[in-house]
Amino acid sequence: MKWQILFYNDKVEQETLEFPDKILAKLLHIFEMIEDNGPNLGKPYTDSLGEGLFEVRAKGQEGIGRSLFCYTDGKVIVILHSFIKKTQKTPKRELKIALTRKKDIENEK
Repeated sequence: MKWQILFYNDKVEQETLEFPDKILAKLLHIFEMIEDNGPNLGKPYTDSLGEGLFEVRAKGQEGIGRSLFCYTDGKVIVILHSFIKKTQKTPKRELKIALTRKKDIENEK
């Protein structure tokens, strides 16, 4: 069975699809790799952020895009938040958004 990628909501999907073209192309390629092989691709494609939160790392000429995700039941991951990274470190604000959404998913179970 292939892995499935879902978005937390329509807003997250829209934010992700509005990435600059080259970053979006790289991100969609990584999503395909995840669907075929699972999300444990490792750097430079994915990485763990702790607390059950992971990131997809897409780099293009226009900058660096990140999609933060968590696992749910079975072979399903949920993209919680996507943004263009402007600093070396992932901003706490972006992590907080993703962690809050992750907790929302956990509370629905």
